[in-house]
Amino acid sequence: MPTYDVAMIGGGIVGLATARAFVERGVRRVVVVEAEPHVAAHQTGHNSGVIHSGIYYKPGSAKARNCADGRELLYRFCADHGIPHEQCGKVIVAVEERERPALAEIERRGHANGLVGLKRLSAAELREHEPHVAGVAGLFVRETGIVDYKAVARKYAELITAGGGEVRTGVRFIGMTRDGAELVLQTTAGEIRAGHLANCAGLQSDRVAKLCGVEPGVTIVPFRGEYYDLKPHAAHLCRNLIYPVPDARFPFLGVHFTRMIGGGVEAGPNAVLAFRREGYRFADVSGKDLLELAGSRGFWAMAAKYWAMGLGEMRRSLSAYSFWQSLRRLVPAIQRDDIVRSGAGVRAQALTPDGKLVDDFVIRGESRMIHVLNAPSPAATASISIGRSIAELASREWGLKG
Repeated sequence: MPTYDVAMIGGGIVGLATARAFVERGVRRVVVVEAEPHVAAHQTGHNSGVIHSGIYYKPGSAKARNCADGRELLYRFCADHGIPHEQCGKVIVAVEERERPALAEIERRGHANGLVGLKRLSAAELREHEPHVAGVAGLFVRETGIVDYKAVARKYAELITAGGGEVRTGVRFIGMTRDGAELVLQTTAGEIRAGHLANCAGLQSDRVAKLCGVEPGVTIVPFRGEYYDLKPHAAHLCRNLIYPVPDARFPFLGVHFTRMIGGGVEAGPNAVLAFRREGYRFADVSGKDLLELAGSRGFWAMAAKYWAMGLGEMRRSLSAYSFWQSLRRLVPAIQRDDIVRSGAGVRAQALTPDGKLVDDFVIRGESRMIHVLNAPSPAATASISIGRSIAELASREWGLKG
């Protein structure tokens, strides 16, 4: 018998939620392998902390389904385990008249995705929710909330170990071979033998797939999102969450204001190409990562199509003045000295060989393996739902039972 029934590569929130889902189903011999010294070190740990409603996503998509289910499961999980959270709602703001049709489309999607807390707002009603916002109309989304995803991830890890599984940090996956029915994982801490493998490695998920002998069909491109904090004297300018009407071509773009569960208000992010997969600063550069991008046909196809957008995002990255101007579009009262640079996160964005940015979740089943190759926002919100879906798929495909 192999040492483990399932080896999980990646200790982010999706990997931990999936491991916990296996343990919930009675599969006790589960191990999570995480390269960093602690769980939730990358996308999860640099998350803005929003519990997403699911209002933006195409009805019927994996994003829409998992977000709807996962949101309610997450609220219940946080309540059951005493994790600070708040269902505070958010406003989506149409700043100009020309944005009204897009706002109406967002509202239509919200209803199609089962949201019941939607309320269309006039300009006056918008200011009742957020007195400092400038807009001609708005939409209140009651289901949106805030939480600390690092705390959620730590609780998942705690429940995995309490249920008989293992979470091994500081252990990097470096390759895999097969020995009959066993998968033999090579790691920096030695061999790990397992009957099955699940790849939830986020920023490294395509590379992990290749190390497992699987052609992922996508390349992960890292986009850094940079944030500013409102200084304490300016925090009153945002009561809860303030979002713009998104550009349908780039729904993940658009700076917004988020009140944090631990206090304070965060503004951002922009989205610029990171020069390293874990490149949280402009100066973080990896020659290996850049050479890989330079050799990617899909990357150059994407760059040719979106270069103007990329330059605009880069300008906001390098210029605090440009970032402030973007914020003033939503909240004109904000002053340049009201904001200070804060942290950054890196989004793992899957890119197809023809240069298309993959919008939905991508989960591929292979022989005794499952690879999560694209899990962008709202993956943290949807983590419990995603994890249970993967565990169910594994049970069906592998016949794995507790």
